[in-house]
Parts: sequence; C-alpha cells; structure tokens
Amino acid sequence: MKRYTIAAALAVLSAPAFADGHAATIGDAAAGEEQFNRQCVACHVVADASGEVLAGRNARTGPNLYGIAGRALGSVEDFRYSDGLIELGEGGTVWTEEAFVGYVQDPTGWLRETLDNRRARGKMAYQVRQEDQAYDLYAYLATFGADEAMEDGEMEDSDSDS
Repeated sequence: MKRYTIAAALAVLSAPAFADGHAATIGDAAAGEEQFNRQCVACHVVADASGEVLAGRNARTGPNLYGIAGRALGSVEDFRYSDGLIELGEGGTVWTEEAFVGYVQDPTGWLRETLDNRRARGKMAYQVRQEDQAYDLYAYLATFGADEAMEDGEMEDSDSDS
C-alpha cells in the first residue's frame, strides 16, 4: 500500500512536467505498442478527435485512450467512470506516468490508497501484471495526442477507468 502513496505523491508532484505533453517517459513505446495490442485492445481504442482509429479495434468497453498523458482522470465525455476516478479528476489529478502505472497494475487498490477510502472501487477489472509493461504502455499511449494538444494549448480528452 505504501507504493500507492508514493505513486500518488509522485503523480501530483510530476503534473507540471506533463503540462507540455512532451515529458520523458521511463518505458519503451515500441514495447508498449506490442503490449497494447496484446493486453488492451479488447476493451480500449485510441481514436483521434475526428474518430480515426489510430490503435486498437474500435472497442467500447473502456474509454478512448487518445491524449491520456496529462489529461484529468475520469474526463472522457460519455464514459461512465467509477466515482473515485471522477472525484480525483474533479480535484485536479491528471494521468501522469506514475499514476497510470499504479492504476493499471491494481485499479481498485490504487484508488483506495490515493483517496484514502477503503470503499473506493475501480471499474477496470484487468490488471497489468508487470510494472515494466505498465511503463511501456504509458510510453506508447503518451505518443498519441501530444502534438495536437500542443497546437490547442491543452491536452485532448480521452481517458480510462484505466
């Protein structure tokens, strides 16, 4: 549980680093693409604002992950997030590398620790088992939306109760 507290603290402290959408990531984006195609496409898609599918198979179980890096938690329009993710997003928490890695490895555990609420629950049932794969996934997903967000001056919407 201490790991989640550290991850939450790092998420808050590192938010300014992601303000420009180009902060360095620990993971390997190429390996992340492989992991995305192996672990995430059953539930998630990466589709830009025009609806063009950039990754995945147009799945709709989980939210669109386009522009996830630096975006507020629980902020993809018309997706039904858990109350905990919505609460964090409304409080200003954004998807940083550390927040993403902690969440995808144990969604409910991460939410409970971050919110200090043992009743908090995540809706995402799947868990990425290996930490290095979670970092790789974030590195891959961070490649989508950064350029467009820079043009607009902010990160685009799309998130994941994952």
